[in-house]
Amino acid sequence: MTQGPLTTEAGAPVADNQNSETAGVGGPVLVQDQLLLEKLAHFNRERIPERVVHARGAGAYGTFTVTADVTPYTRAAFLSEVGKETEVFLRFSTVAGNLGAADAVRDPRGFALKFYTEEGNYDLVGNNTPVFFIRDAIKFPDFIHTQKRDPYTGSQEADNVWDFWSLSPESTHQVTWLFGDRGIPASYRHMDGFGSHTFQWNNAAGEVFWVKYHFKTDQGIKTLTAEEAEILAGKDPDSHQRDLRQAIERGEFPSWTVGVQIMPAADAAAYRFNPFDLTKVWPHADYPVVEIGRLELNRNPRNVFAEVEQSVFSPSHFVPGIGPSPDKMLQGRLFAYGDAHRYRVGVNADHLPVNRPHATEARTNSRDGLLYDGRHGGAKNYEPNSFGGPQQTGRPLWQPFDGFTGGTGDHSTPAHAEDDDFVQAGDLYRLMSEDEKERLVANLAGAISQVSREDIAERAIGNFRSADADFGKRLEAAVRALRD
Repeated sequence: MTQGPLTTEAGAPVADNQNSETAGVGGPVLVQDQLLLEKLAHFNRERIPERVVHARGAGAYGTFTVTADVTPYTRAAFLSEVGKETEVFLRFSTVAGNLGAADAVRDPRGFALKFYTEEGNYDLVGNNTPVFFIRDAIKFPDFIHTQKRDPYTGSQEADNVWDFWSLSPESTHQVTWLFGDRGIPASYRHMDGFGSHTFQWNNAAGEVFWVKYHFKTDQGIKTLTAEEAEILAGKDPDSHQRDLRQAIERGEFPSWTVGVQIMPAADAAAYRFNPFDLTKVWPHADYPVVEIGRLELNRNPRNVFAEVEQSVFSPSHFVPGIGPSPDKMLQGRLFAYGDAHRYRVGVNADHLPVNRPHATEARTNSRDGLLYDGRHGGAKNYEPNSFGGPQQTGRPLWQPFDGFTGGTGDHSTPAHAEDDDFVQAGDLYRLMSEDEKERLVANLAGAISQVSREDIAERAIGNFRSADADFGKRLEAAVRALRD
């Protein structure tokens, strides 16, 4: 803020900021004290609605640098040459907690990345897990309702959580991730990130590839046990936010090695399971992770509200050469995220500095509404027009999907030869060391033992038994021991 006299919002100098105007000494306050009214009215409106999910977060600016030639796979300009740098903003978050919740809790972490490219902003809105609890966005409100406060008790209820998970066997893989060691990262710097969904890349020749993004932390994975997290959450609810800010202030800039798995489009139809299913990973033996770049965070926001809380991300923000896939969760998110921000921040949220493109100008015919800054002046707000307005390019950002036939309707996910809700959860369990298995079983047992209904607990254990017999047997014994 510049030096000089304190002013009102309109710029008029403030004579007295210590005392309200009154009708004489000791008299009632006057409505003509516009500074008082302005301050109180603004204070009442200083908060916007928090995000329904991912409310608790922290963010930082940085740079993405290309380290490998990917032009055979995508025509995206910001990926067009080795060494090219693009400014980014990354917001980390928890999923279920409110704005004032603690950081050190067992919860997936949001990993929302905005690339300020020369072709517009590209948003990659992922998590710190490569999979998710459900595969169809129509179930997302139901799922989140189980994670939030119960309408009667006002608290998160184990019955709700485990009832939904036990009735949704596709969640078994993600729940195994969540209750394993990586379920509580020690900090935002010490965890990996994933695009999670499958996305389309298309090159200059129009060839299509399906990709999955991986962000491997260069700081190494560090996690907290349930006991360590409980202590830290009580001592320092802001632990992860503070750690990120202070690391950047010290010049210890966190970084991630960025890679992608690349699947030729022709492979998808015959792949042994549905490659667009968000509850599954692509085995690295089938499609190895190929390094493409490096992400570094090196600048803190100057104002958390303006730049972190008002930042908006939408999976629908693509650039030429990158697009969506038929992933049913992603398809729902293409609408839901933008709509949430139009409600939460306003229809002109993209005009805010943290959200607007940096290297290009947004040229639209949208006008008016909350936060509109009049940037278009008197320019025509329709297309086509005869006054030099912006025109369509005629070239889509991504290639059209093909190979789909049949009538419209409420269809389940297409079946592939080895589609199964439990195989990958079992594979993950069998990859763990004995110590990791013991902690996983203990974490799950502690949560399931809080369920009040025996049928829900038995159904939940049954899902893990279907993933691996030993997994289910040990979990059943652990839950019984806690209940006895």
